[in-house]
Amino acid sequence: MKITLSILILCSIAFIADDIDQLLFNSAHATEEAHDHENHDEHDNHDDHDETATEAIIEPDAAKQAGIFTEHVTSQTIKQSMVLTGRMMQVPDNTYTVKARFPGIVKSVKVKWGEKVKKGHVLALIESNDSLRTYSVKAPQSGIVIERNTNAGDVANENALFVIADLSTLWAEFNVFPSDLDSIRAQQDIIIQHLDSNLSTQSKIKMLLPVADAVSQTVTAIVPISNKDNLWRPGMIVEGYVHVQEKLARLAIKESALQNMDENPVVFVKENESMFVSHEVTLGERDGEFIEVLSGLSEGDEYVSQGSFRIKADLLKSTAEHDH
Repeated sequence: MKITLSILILCSIAFIADDIDQLLFNSAHATEEAHDHENHDEHDNHDDHDETATEAIIEPDAAKQAGIFTEHVTSQTIKQSMVLTGRMMQVPDNTYTVKARFPGIVKSVKVKWGEKVKKGHVLALIESNDSLRTYSVKAPQSGIVIERNTNAGDVANENALFVIADLSTLWAEFNVFPSDLDSIRAQQDIIIQHLDSNLSTQSKIKMLLPVADAVSQTVTAIVPISNKDNLWRPGMIVEGYVHVQEKLARLAIKESALQNMDENPVVFVKENESMFVSHEVTLGERDGEFIEVLSGLSEGDEYVSQGSFRIKADLLKSTAEHDH
């Protein structure tokens, strides 16, 4: 009888212990779920907190004053180009080496290095060794003194005293690889862009030299550049964009419309008189003026073609204020 009672007591204790363990487990599990739910809410709130605004309200007068202008999405011809690398050079026919007509002593020098001179300008006076008479050395053509190799008191002989260059026209010399020769030819349009500035101009390929470089095997394409404003300088590294073929893009926008937000390309579409909404877009071919749109816009959409950076700044400002 005592043994049976003891067994019953032990069994009751075991059942009670199991119930306590289950209660503890349920409580811990509930606490963990609550904690996970709280973290999930915080994560969701954090995501909402970091989201960049996509709509900007700008009244028409304010938009006009800010330089914001719109156009409609249409089809465009995209000019596909080949990029060449080259350098601005002096035109060989426009560079003049000036020497003394007779050996003698340089009595005076009338020009400085870098000075502009006109044809017939006196560059130096030299006393002839034979006659002891002083004669003048004059500029054979108008240009800029790019070399001055003499001073008063020097002996003038067969060496060059000055080099004068007419820099009103320059040559852009581009290297064309053998694999590209089938696409490059004389009279093709080419846009020349300076690598370190916004300086650019348009011209045509004058000729391809008939010989190839012995080391690189490239052929030189010559492009004349008007330089009457002296914006281009010999030695500048440039790129040339040669129009080689065309593609009709069903949808295209101006490249000036494109902005990046959250590391994605976007275009701002005008939804009504004062609302601008960012549309993420997928892009295709581009030619420096227009860019093909593969998705994200529809034909006829009114998009911001100028001043899009101002709308981007407004959205970023709105997001920052919301974060605080």
